[in-house]
Amino acid sequence: MRQRRLQLVVAFHTTAAAMATEALCRRLGLAGKLISVPRQVTSDCGIAWSAPPELRETLEIRLTEAGVETAGFYELMV
Repeated sequence: MRQRRLQLVVAFHTTAAAMATEALCRRLGLAGKLISVPRQVTSDCGIAWSAPPELRETLEIRLTEAGVETAGFYELMV
């Protein structure tokens, strides 16, 4: 069984925003990956970005600068 760990989960209103986040993070060399939205999170889009919790501030700043709209930032055991 996979070990659960604390992760930052970023939810989005659209799939386009999720894909833009993936592209941005790859370009900036930020850790993370696209995942299915966990049950604990309500989202319009079924895709979320999962990253280490210590990247929260960086992601909030970078996504705002890039004009990517998010539905919320959550720290969850996933």
